[in-house]
Amino acid sequence: MSRARTRVDAHVKVLDDRVVARAKERGIDALVYAPHFTRLPTVHERAARFSDDDLTVVPGREVFTGDWGNRRHLLVIGLSEPVPDYITFEGAMAEFERQDAAVLVPHPSFATISLTRPELAAHDSRVHAVETYNTKLLSHQNDRARDIADDLDLHGFGSSYAHLRPTVGEAWTAFERDLPDAEAVVEAFREGRPRTVVHRGGLGHRLRGLIEFGHLAYENTWAKADRLFLSGEAPTLPSNVAYEGRFDDVAVYE
Repeated sequence: MSRARTRVDAHVKVLDDRVVARAKERGIDALVYAPHFTRLPTVHERAARFSDDDLTVVPGREVFTGDWGNRRHLLVIGLSEPVPDYITFEGAMAEFERQDAAVLVPHPSFATISLTRPELAAHDSRVHAVETYNTKLLSHQNDRARDIADDLDLHGFGSSYAHLRPTVGEAWTAFERDLPDAEAVVEAFREGRPRTVVHRGGLGHRLRGLIEFGHLAYENTWAKADRLFLSGEAPTLPSNVAYEGRFDDVAVYE
C-alpha cells in the first residue's frame, strides 16, 4: 500500500530486531543504517536482513575524512562500492561523485568532527543535505545547524543519530511522497525532494538526547581510536587488503 508521506530516521548506528520493532512502533518507515567502522558489504547485508514490507533499511556509511584529530564526517547513501575512512576530503568526495551517491552532512559545525560553515559554503554544490536536527545535540547546536542550512540554501534532514536503541525514532525526515525502497530514499535525498524535519518533544525526548550526548565521551576518545582504528587491522582503514590499494594515494595514515 502506498503512503502519502515517508518518515525516514536518517541516521542510526544500531540495528537488530529490537531496533526494528521500536522504529515501527514510532511510525518510522525507513532507517538509514550507517554504523561506524563497518565495511559496506556488511552494512548492505544487515540492511537487507532487517528490511521488510513495513520498514526499509537503507545502507549508509559515515565516512571519516582527514586524520583523527581533524576529521570531517560525511554521511553517504547510495554507494555501490566500499569507501574507507581516513582518506582526504577531496579523495572521498571524488569517489562519492563517481558513484553518484547522496552526500549528507551530519551535525554541521559541531566540535572538531564536522564540516564548518565556511567549509560548507565552499562545497555547497557537492552536498545534498545538512542535518538540521540531531537528537544527540543540544538545542543551541541544532539551532546553529538550521541557521547554516538556511543561510546556504541547503536542504535539511533530521535523525535520531541513535547509538542506543531507545533513541531510535526520536527524530525523522518526512518526505511528501511514498518511498517504497532504499533506492527511492536515496533518490529523494539526491534530488532534493520536499521534506519536513520532525522530532518528538517532552521530557523523555530530552532525556534520551542527553543520554546520547553523554555517550560521546566514549565515542570520541583517542584511546578508542588507537585501539580500534589505528592498529592496522580496522576494516575501514584504506590500508586494509579489501580496498586493494585503490585509496593509497589519498590515505592520511600509512
